[in-house]
Amino acid sequence: MSHLNVILIIGALAGLAACGDTATGRAATGGLGGALVGGPAGAVVGGTVGAATAE
Repeated sequence: MSHLNVILIIGALAGLAACGDTATGRAATGGLGGALVGGPAGAVVGGTVGAATAE
């Protein structure tokens, strides 16, 4: 996987993780995005980023 693809995927996950009004909603959307890109490990990372994202 090229560096550009990795950067684009991380950016997409961060954007998706920021969706939602509450920390729970952001964790859910981040986990879903992470699961689509990276499987179970991606779901954990996406959920963590989503929960940690402050408005």
